[in-house]
Amino acid sequence: MRRSPMPGTRQPTDARRGGKFRWWILLLFAVYAVWQWFGTAEVDPYTGETAHYGASPGEEVQLGAQAFQQVLGDAHAQGALLPADAEVSREIREIAQRLISRVPQVTAELAAMYDQEVPTSHEGFQWDVAVIQSEQVNAFCLPGGKMAVYTGLIPVAQTRDAVAVVMGHEIAHALLRHGSQRMAQQKLVQMGQLAAGMAVGDMSPQQQQAIMAAIGAGTQYGLVLPYGRNHETQADRVGLMLAAAACYDPNQAIGLWQRMGQLGEGQRPPEFASTHPDPDNRIRELQALMPQAEAFRAKYCEAR
Repeated sequence: MRRSPMPGTRQPTDARRGGKFRWWILLLFAVYAVWQWFGTAEVDPYTGETAHYGASPGEEVQLGAQAFQQVLGDAHAQGALLPADAEVSREIREIAQRLISRVPQVTAELAAMYDQEVPTSHEGFQWDVAVIQSEQVNAFCLPGGKMAVYTGLIPVAQTRDAVAVVMGHEIAHALLRHGSQRMAQQKLVQMGQLAAGMAVGDMSPQQQQAIMAAIGAGTQYGLVLPYGRNHETQADRVGLMLAAAACYDPNQAIGLWQRMGQLGEGQRPPEFASTHPDPDNRIRELQALMPQAEAFRAKYCEAR
């Protein structure tokens, strides 16, 4: 039988109900984040912007090679990996070789624009490209130079020049070490989430859920997605210069992104909720870059 509490005594309460937010935990994390983020800042020689890296160039090459083997294994198991002597494979390899051959020159040119030392991380790249039979309108270049092109890209690109623009963009991601930069950001985000979880540890489950959801949304829309869009813009610029220096027509980028924007009947999330810039904004940025790209093309392709 349950006994009534004695007069004058306080009933026990749930220690978690109405608990306080531990601001001091977030303050400690903020101090650490500032030290970690700004203490490891470097200037990206391709863009002149501040960058942070979560892995060494050698580690990136190893991670990229491991991921590429997984992609090739999956494609082979599905019968989707095209042989190297297939006509489309030969064409894609030719484009890749022309782009790769211009990496040293474009790297040196962009570093000089920002008065930076010429980066050497690409010298350890293990370049390779595979073609995968798929309806995906996609291509990628992993850290370390391993590339894949999905055949679904080709009818949308329509021309070799447009394919070169896409591949130049993907190679630029690897040159800019965007994978390593995302690793650095993800590490900081994960530590911030851990600190936030500790800070709300004394609060009720409902309060914890509401606060963590708000922090998660703020991180996603205020940090992660803008970070990704900036990387896309950087890769657009460097990739366009690379394609132009390899003697492909940079103007093909405009029609390419117009066609890309029409995929899915033009249905897409608003830019603030996407990892990629809005196609119209992307096209405007590329149009502004055309004089510079044409100068690259003229410099390296007059004799062709």
